[in-house]
Amino acid sequence: MIVIGELINSTRDEIKEKIAERDKEFIQDVAQKQEKAGASYIDVNAGAFVEEEIDHLLWLVEVVQEAVDKPLALDSPSAKALKAAAEKHEGTPMINSITLEEERYANVLPIVKEFNAKVIALCMSDEGMPDDAEDRINYGKKLVDKLIEDGVPAENIFVDPIINPISVDGTVGLQILEAIETLSNYNEDIHITCGLSNISFGLPHRSLLNQAFIVMGISRGMDSAIIDPLDDQMMKLIKAAEVLTNADQHAMNYLKASRAGELD
Repeated sequence: MIVIGELINSTRDEIKEKIAERDKEFIQDVAQKQEKAGASYIDVNAGAFVEEEIDHLLWLVEVVQEAVDKPLALDSPSAKALKAAAEKHEGTPMINSITLEEERYANVLPIVKEFNAKVIALCMSDEGMPDDAEDRINYGKKLVDKLIEDGVPAENIFVDPIINPISVDGTVGLQILEAIETLSNYNEDIHITCGLSNISFGLPHRSLLNQAFIVMGISRGMDSAIIDPLDDQMMKLIKAAEVLTNADQHAMNYLKASRAGELD
């Protein structure tokens, strides 16, 4: 499972405050905890600072990369901010995100190609957000085909079918699972990811729902997720689910985690 640590996001009040204060020690501690817990990428987002986003994002890239060895997922609605952050980033970043929206696609694709970046491909278009599984599948297929045609390697593409809260639509979980399975079978070289915690928004005991859904997603072919890696039970369930779906062949990662006491 390719885990994208979600915690350094300026939409979270505490993180926004610490970014504004330039609290380097606090931000680095959050980054290091996510890395230690098993994050493959550390997402950094300064989008809550509309006028100062680029300055804050560049600061985040610098201080987080100073503290961890993992690459970053550069998360911004602004192509200009993504470009500046990718130039600042050491090594190969992940770009969060590209869509089928004509303007967004045209502005972000050159950044993805210039830096040979991994890219989260959101299943949405100029027609708007997807309404159902069929929309997610159609948008996802079109994005995969278009990105590959434009020179992005399939293994660099992380398709996100877009999760809406189950509290608003009780069928959305089934829609997402159908999309995950179909898209993962459409091209075996791509990755399937999602902002998983959106599924539980508005309901109590959110971590329980998140934990259940990640197991269900893995069973359908999801191999990445934007999550809180400090959710210890979720990380354990990921390891167990990967054994049961043969994503962890011969249970090598599971056994390694067990020997290290990570499953206790």
